[in-house]
Amino acid sequence: MQRYPWQQQLIDSKITIDQLANLLQLPIEQLGGNTEASKLFPLRATKHYLDKIKKQDAQDPLLLQILPHIAETLTVPGYDNDPLQEKEFNPVPGLLHKYHSRVLLVTTGSCAIHCRYCFRRNFPYEDNQPSQNAWALPLEYIATHPEIDEVILSGGDPLTLNDKLLGSLIEKISAIPHIKRLRFHSRIPIILPERITSEFIQLFDNTRLQVIMVVHTNHANEIDAQTKQIATQLRLANMHLLNQTVLLKNINDNATTLANLSHVLFDCGIQPYYLHLLDKVNGSAHFDIPVETAKHLYDELQSLVSGYLVPKLVCEEPHARSKKMAY
Repeated sequence: MQRYPWQQQLIDSKITIDQLANLLQLPIEQLGGNTEASKLFPLRATKHYLDKIKKQDAQDPLLLQILPHIAETLTVPGYDNDPLQEKEFNPVPGLLHKYHSRVLLVTTGSCAIHCRYCFRRNFPYEDNQPSQNAWALPLEYIATHPEIDEVILSGGDPLTLNDKLLGSLIEKISAIPHIKRLRFHSRIPIILPERITSEFIQLFDNTRLQVIMVVHTNHANEIDAQTKQIATQLRLANMHLLNQTVLLKNINDNATTLANLSHVLFDCGIQPYYLHLLDKVNGSAHFDIPVETAKHLYDELQSLVSGYLVPKLVCEEPHARSKKMAY
């Protein structure tokens, strides 16, 4: 059955806890959502994602990723609004330059889903709002730093932008001679596959840049036949497909669960890339697991799958020159 346009799905992705309970056929008391937490960070998820959540199951791993929890309202030592201290690497609005050879453009604050562990849930998007004219400063910065050879489009989610704006941005980045690669970080191919239209694919027909799409998937249940179809279309457009996963308590902190995810990703032509330890942002402590537990899980994962199916276990440190291997 034809779904309604992706733009409308994006608009409709903001829902209430009551609506979620009704959709999942769960009494509001059993669902356990917290309205105070949803005021801090609104509940948001696409219909495509919500349809994958098992009905009448308050412990479904996809549900737990989006459900506002009372733990988000607590102050926990060691957690911070800016755990990676990104404000220190924000030389011009809309741009982060943390690592030597690559920069990240904060293309938008908009997302089609609000992952409750999001490390940018408190990011000052109002100070980094892009627009057609606002790209002048970050693009000038990139053009005057010849050590940069890769531009990452992130946010928010860059694929929530319309094709006209994305196409213009891609063209301007491509015009900078020392840029070789363009990387997208996006949940959209997993949670709103209708966004990957033929018009979107055509944006890359004539680019000289190598294009990488890094999707974000935490559990095999997030992937369906439509995911595989979209992945095939992206690969045919000469995109390299990678996946990053965040290790989350009660969601994927199990070696068999992680192994299943790697197998399903690879079946879609998506390479398991990173397995992230949690970034300690305020409101996310209930997702965290001890580093030693993560290492034991990683040991077990390596015994279950081939080496090319094992993502790198990594963590980010605010002033490190690269991601750090956590194993």
